[in-house]
Amino acid sequence: MYEIAIVGAGPAGASAALFAAKSGKKTLVIDSDQGVTKRAWVENHYGVMEISGPDLVDIGKKQAEKFGAEVIHGKVVNIVKQGDTLEIETEEGKYEAKHVILATGFLMDLAEKIGLKTKPGTEPRVKEIVDVDASGKSSVEGIWAAGTCAGVSVHTIVTAGDGAKVAINVISELNGERYVDHDVKKS
Repeated sequence: MYEIAIVGAGPAGASAALFAAKSGKKTLVIDSDQGVTKRAWVENHYGVMEISGPDLVDIGKKQAEKFGAEVIHGKVVNIVKQGDTLEIETEEGKYEAKHVILATGFLMDLAEKIGLKTKPGTEPRVKEIVDVDASGKSSVEGIWAAGTCAGVSVHTIVTAGDGAKVAINVISELNGERYVDHDVKKS
């Protein structure tokens, strides 16, 4: 059983996975490689002069894996709450997690299928989003949403930050106290 499973490995999902894995939580990332970032050219991401979307996504996955996240290719087709556990069904198999973070970008079919409360999006071309509270919690206990599918700006820097924020909130809930991760420069 995973403590945190993340659906999607674009900027929001990979950032969430990086924070979750680095905090020591058993982390799974399931990515279907359908994100729009793979078509992007990015020159407005703080700390990066310029990078292709595919390279940005690849680096994000590698960062999460560096800290122990398991990243698999697959398409999540359903999530079912079973007591305190969430059963994540993919086309290839099933996984269990205590918490799931949806980072599905523009794709809302999974959120709709599992019955999450949604609302109209405010970003251009984003018709519908998961209705979440300020921490990223959805209408189903244990399911969170981050990034574009949660209504934040489609810019990679913003979705990455939102993924980190939601992961920190999940980690904090699991720990029972506020989680903070600050690295210190090595001498």
